[in-house]
Amino acid sequence: MSTVPAVTLNNGSSMPQLGFGVYQVPEDETQGVVSTALELGYRSIDTASLYRNEEGTGRAIAASGIPREELFVTTKLWNTDHGHDAGRHAFEVSLAKLGLEYVDLYLIHWPLPARDLYVETWRALEKIHELGRAKAVGVSNFHTPHLRRLIAETDVVPAVNQIELHPKLQQEQLRTFHADAGIATEAWSPLGRNNGVLDDEAVTGVARRHGRTPAQVVLRWHLQLGNVVIPKSVTPARMRENIDVFGFELDDEDMAAIGAMETGERVGPDPDTLN
Repeated sequence: MSTVPAVTLNNGSSMPQLGFGVYQVPEDETQGVVSTALELGYRSIDTASLYRNEEGTGRAIAASGIPREELFVTTKLWNTDHGHDAGRHAFEVSLAKLGLEYVDLYLIHWPLPARDLYVETWRALEKIHELGRAKAVGVSNFHTPHLRRLIAETDVVPAVNQIELHPKLQQEQLRTFHADAGIATEAWSPLGRNNGVLDDEAVTGVARRHGRTPAQVVLRWHLQLGNVVIPKSVTPARMRENIDVFGFELDDEDMAAIGAMETGERVGPDPDTLN
């Protein structure tokens, strides 16, 4: 079992720097997959209303016997639930499906700028946080202008922004804004999701030098940048591999080689145009 370091969020909460994502895990497989992840040492689990597997995630947590305070559970509000009252209701539905008294992090999944409801929705999350139902609140897929507006018009700075981030889309300007504002950067699709990141010579060359797999090298790159990562796999061997990234370190040359892979290429939608 690996010991995963933690990052301290802007409200004082502690969040494991490496967690386990359950995107696209079928509901009927989720309990088994999450149970395996917990057995392997993962303590942060990332789900969402959209994923339709909150119930399986909750069953795995309940069956694990792990004290609740040792776990960090994230879920997210889906696009159909923007708005203050809808947001409050959606949160309660997610919490009931998880079977929990609180979540550690609740996120707005996408900003939907053309609908212009994300500030109102954020005020619902502020209330949820104030009531202690979510220990921390944050956002996902927000660009700098969306974040600036939230900070200017509301009272709580998001603790986290979960964004698409991998060697071909490194989001340097956004990460810099996060650092200045006290927002933790969390990477979804940290390995690039079949876009050639793991086959690139920059990654495979570093992997050979360290006797590690390409996935381990890319996850290590994220960790050394300070990113929080949530790799997803349903294969126990890969799940074990993804958490075994704390026994080696990339040097400046390794980091530079991977840093040179930036192309701006996305594997998911552009938050400015998804509505």
